[in-house]
Amino acid sequence: MTARKKPKPSSADTSLAVQFASRLPGIPGAAYFKRWVHATLSCPAEITLRIVNGAEGRNLNSAFRGKDYPTNVLTFVYHDRGSNKLQGDIVLCAPIVAREAREQKKILIHHYAHLTVHGLLHLAGHNHEAEGDAKNMEALETAILARFMIPDPYR
Repeated sequence: MTARKKPKPSSADTSLAVQFASRLPGIPGAAYFKRWVHATLSCPAEITLRIVNGAEGRNLNSAFRGKDYPTNVLTFVYHDRGSNKLQGDIVLCAPIVAREAREQKKILIHHYAHLTVHGLLHLAGHNHEAEGDAKNMEALETAILARFMIPDPYR
């Protein structure tokens, strides 16, 4: 008897709802976010990705992290550890993403891709608290982004 390889989940195994609560120009369309999600995750998932304005970003960061300012990306994990299906919300704050892209001289859509991948990796259990974990997470982000011809965001 030979062992069977577990098939890679199809896009049917992942549910993604994209919500646009900001009207700031330059926000990528839902199709981009879907491609980034499917390139990042290798297990089934239920995700809501919400693009917010500064006020909502500040309120969420204050309520859930105790920080009274908006931040670029927030990840909210709802699944149990070790679950076969990831569940969570990812929040991107459009004005912060745009400001960072300008300041770092990055192409805006590339920065959205990076922060989306970053948030998804947090959803999948990765973190950057310890130096080794940070290097691993950065390497994963860089490799995923390279599939889209996006340069290393850490250079």
